[in-house]
Amino acid sequence: MTNLILFGPPGSGKGTQATKLVEKYGLLHISTGDLFRYNLKNNTPLGQEAKTYMDKGALVPDSVTIKMLKAKVDENKNVGGYIFDGFPRTIPQAEALNILLGEDNESISALIALDVDDEEIVSRLLERGKTSGRADDTDESIIRNRIAVYKKETSPVYDYYNETGHSMKIKGIGSIDDIFGRLCNEMDKLV
Repeated sequence: MTNLILFGPPGSGKGTQATKLVEKYGLLHISTGDLFRYNLKNNTPLGQEAKTYMDKGALVPDSVTIKMLKAKVDENKNVGGYIFDGFPRTIPQAEALNILLGEDNESISALIALDVDDEEIVSRLLERGKTSGRADDTDESIIRNRIAVYKKETSPVYDYYNETGHSMKIKGIGSIDDIFGRLCNEMDKLV
């Protein structure tokens, strides 16, 4: 089983590339954003639990996010592996993901980071904001803050997996197909 963390700042192309990887390698794309939206929209017990924190303006604890991930993994045991997108964002989340996968004698095969410079990210997100309907994609100061938060809080996860030789970066600039080709070169070494 191939278990991939697709990593990079907002606007680096993770969602676009994940879709292509799913088609080629038969993996299940698990986006924590999608999990939250699904559980909230369908008023699941986990969605209700998350909503109690969100209604107070508090962050949803990792334990709730992990339960959502575990439920998704448990529902989909017969796939070739998983692409984790948007998770883990912190070292404790990475440790929790390792435990979750370890329960099935699985582990992370690789963390592949899409390496994109800040100015390109700002440009991409402002362009996406014209059609996405997401307010946080239309304000440059908010975008730059999201990049800063990513660098401070999330990028240490790259180093965490790099300590065991599981992290790699690929150039995330170029055409969608060029970037996909670079990803496939690394994926073919894993499968």
